[in-house]
Amino acid sequence: MKRFQNENTISIFMTNQYNNEHQEHQMHKLPHPLIALLPVALLVVMVAATVYLFGGDALSGGSQMALLLATAICLIIGKITVNSGWHAFEKSFHKNIKNISVAILILLVIGALSGTWMISGVVPMFISYGLKIIRPEIFLVSACLICAIVSVVTGSSWTTVATIGIALMGIGRAQGFSDGWIAGAIISGAYFGDKISPLSDTTIMASSVTGTSLFTHIRYMMLTTVPSMAIALIVFAVAGFSNQTMAASESGLYDRALRSTFYITPWLLIVPLVTVVMIAKRFPALVTLFVSMLLAAVFAIIFQKQNLYLIAGGETIQDILKGAMMSCYGSTSLDTGNDAINHLVATRGMQGMLYTVWLIVCATSFGAAMASTRMIESITNALVRKIKNTVGLVGSTVATGLFSNLTMGDQYLSLILTGNMFKELYEKRGYESRLLSRSMEDSGTVTSVLIPWNSCGMTQSTVLGVATWVYIPYCVFNYVSPLMSITVAAIGYKIFRKDY
Repeated sequence: MKRFQNENTISIFMTNQYNNEHQEHQMHKLPHPLIALLPVALLVVMVAATVYLFGGDALSGGSQMALLLATAICLIIGKITVNSGWHAFEKSFHKNIKNISVAILILLVIGALSGTWMISGVVPMFISYGLKIIRPEIFLVSACLICAIVSVVTGSSWTTVATIGIALMGIGRAQGFSDGWIAGAIISGAYFGDKISPLSDTTIMASSVTGTSLFTHIRYMMLTTVPSMAIALIVFAVAGFSNQTMAASESGLYDRALRSTFYITPWLLIVPLVTVVMIAKRFPALVTLFVSMLLAAVFAIIFQKQNLYLIAGGETIQDILKGAMMSCYGSTSLDTGNDAINHLVATRGMQGMLYTVWLIVCATSFGAAMASTRMIESITNALVRKIKNTVGLVGSTVATGLFSNLTMGDQYLSLILTGNMFKELYEKRGYESRLLSRSMEDSGTVTSVLIPWNSCGMTQSTVLGVATWVYIPYCVFNYVSPLMSITVAAIGYKIFRKDY
């Protein structure tokens, strides 16, 4: 009996050891690439359904729920196929959250900065000065440059198109330009700023997902973004000089509406100049943006007291301070006597960034699930066998960004998915992270508006009243950018490897 008990104990021990070794072996296995793509495919379907159901409001919660559901599905598949555990997911999620924690804080500061720059009169000043340079023969170039300036200082292509873009559509139509050309110039300029502005959430997202310093990312993008914009401006200049009609009275209406609401003065240029100097001096992004926000709030108190009274609903010194604080954190609106300008000067402060923060956290959970179950590793390993050189690597990144926009319906998801898929691959090949972040933005950010069922394409088409298929041929900057990214990679200009 004793011998039998000993043999039974040994048998149980050996069985447990086998099970532990089998589980460890399973954890070291990679899921098949087709299985690894299954959560992505399901996410695509759920996001498409969300966009169909909610349209432009998909980012208000629908897309976030789709990401959480995709996370759950990914973890279930991982548990079944490679026996991945909850602890691995938690560890990966904590790591990802740590990586984006500063980016989330930057987003909140950007929300505050956007509000103070508007209420202080900085953004209205840029628009007012920009409108004065519009002449028929240079209308398309001017429209592109004005939208570029506004989107750089606001960090938002959507706000630019929905405000000054509407004004420019009316002016352009009065001057005899076709809707396609006008919308193409507006969108090209708006997405130039969306791509390189330190205030842009897509710019911050691309840099944070890849672990690249924000201003390093922006400086490196200039190598492809500036030539792309130069080509776009040349095309718009050639097209603009063929127009003979003149009707620029509408620009005067917008200028008068702005000047009747804000005190426009060149002194306001101090705010963006200080910001530019701090960027040039390579101050940390968070410090630069915070100082710029505070300075704009001070200028609002000095130059826009009446607007702060209106925002706070009073006329005391305390109300001035209250109005300045409200412009940082909350929604504000002013009546300029012009509906389009009312939309332009309305701000949402830090509150306006909460949906984006929500989306990033949910997307981070999906990325953590894909990483902890080794599905990203499986996909990238499959890609490694097909990518032989730098051109192939950058070209694959650009193609993935475009494909993600086509299938996932949102540029944020495109950037996050592309970054998570290629980050380890770029690391293994020894490339600096800024090459990945630039390649992502050269495709993921700018091509979203060219797709009718993408949230960007749907929004801009509706706002401008121009079908996506009509303006696609004229969005020169948006389709030159990804081509420029591949071209620069083929030339090998400024393609750096890490020093080990």
